[in-house]
Amino acid sequence: MPPATGLKVRDRPMVKVHSLFVCGQCGQEAHKWLGRCPGCGAWNSFNEERFEGRAPGQDKKLAAVPRRLGDIEIQAVARIQTRVSELDRVLGGGIVPGSLVLVGGEPGIGKSTLLLQVLANLCREHGVLLVSGEESAAQVKLRADRLLQDVAAVEVLAETDVDAVLAAVKKAQPEIVVVDSVQTLYSNDLSAVPGSVSQVREAAGRFMRLAKEEDISVFLVGHVTKEGILAGPRVLEHMVDTVLQFEGDRNLTYRVLRSVKNRFGSTNEIGVFEMKETGLETVDDPSALFLEEGERSCGSAILAALEGSRALLIEVQALVAGSGLVYPKLVGTGIDRGRLAMIVAVLGRRAGLNLSGSDVFVNVAGGMRVEEPAADLAVALAIASAHRDAPLAGKTACFGELSLTGELRFSMGAERRLDEAAKMGVGAVIMPAKNAGALRQGYRPVKLLEAGNISAALAQAFS
Repeated sequence: MPPATGLKVRDRPMVKVHSLFVCGQCGQEAHKWLGRCPGCGAWNSFNEERFEGRAPGQDKKLAAVPRRLGDIEIQAVARIQTRVSELDRVLGGGIVPGSLVLVGGEPGIGKSTLLLQVLANLCREHGVLLVSGEESAAQVKLRADRLLQDVAAVEVLAETDVDAVLAAVKKAQPEIVVVDSVQTLYSNDLSAVPGSVSQVREAAGRFMRLAKEEDISVFLVGHVTKEGILAGPRVLEHMVDTVLQFEGDRNLTYRVLRSVKNRFGSTNEIGVFEMKETGLETVDDPSALFLEEGERSCGSAILAALEGSRALLIEVQALVAGSGLVYPKLVGTGIDRGRLAMIVAVLGRRAGLNLSGSDVFVNVAGGMRVEEPAADLAVALAIASAHRDAPLAGKTACFGELSLTGELRFSMGAERRLDEAAKMGVGAVIMPAKNAGALRQGYRPVKLLEAGNISAALAQAFS
């Protein structure tokens, strides 16, 4: 008998079932199984995933019409203030309606706590929804009662099915949605398990369309791998508007929130928090936090750092000890190891410090991570202080980028660094001579010690 549709069997559109092998670490795709991923180098990380392709003739779409940039009108968007000053700083002034934000960090670092505090602050004036895929509604209530005062108006949905979550969001129409976490969601359209590359990518794509179409701000909580990077495919970071990374040791009380990507603000801003029994509290004066102790001991230097629009003083510690190994250890915590190796080489070649037979350990106090090149001088002075077993003269801060020739290069934001040093009672600041020459006439908040190269900086530091 012919089919009920009246179509002949040969006239039916054929839907092919395709098979791809996807790396569970980085999302690299291949048409066959590979023992080692060519993208990230992980072994035995490829998993087979099946999906149905489009039938012939079903992929035809209307052509999109481009527009000129000059014809596009920009409307001012009112940001939503979270009432957490450090978070607003990192976001660029508040939450942008219709934005998709990814928050990552180690387990127990405070991601869920911070976002729950934000929902508690906004639940009275704005519609909010917490989608909990890791905890039941009762567990969320217990944690909220322990940390916060009043969260009665926060709506909670304990669900992991993406379709059910999106249907609930469209029905409730909240202004802000927090998904904790994106790795727990799954779609029945895919055969992969929750947390796999395809499931995470599908869930993020669905929420991205929801945020743009419904003008809802969505926060996705993401896990991190043992290397400290966000779990899931790298394309996940490209899909969202903002990527926030929680840093710090969960065994310590201090946390740093850093913006890795931000389409609506600067990526150089950081927020500093302190974990207490009542939740995360903002730290208004981080310089006092990072300089609580040990700033004048041997092997210690004060860095006048610049993070976005904020200047802060950070303690850099170093330890130099004789090594019995053929290849001495070079360990850096809070600083790039490649940069540390370069500084040690410059000290040995340009400043005459023989460190070839010594183990060198460098640590940035307070669990802070420093990425700017202007931290080179502080690392070099801390190593020299530990090597000579002599502290720096007085309460002295420093900043400056070190070149391979031993010269100190120009660094941005010198005046803001000097103002912060003066506020914290620093007596003198060692800085590149090019920065000192570029300061405005008569600007001397603290004593300036100019140095054109590393040898001159060492002479100034130990004079």
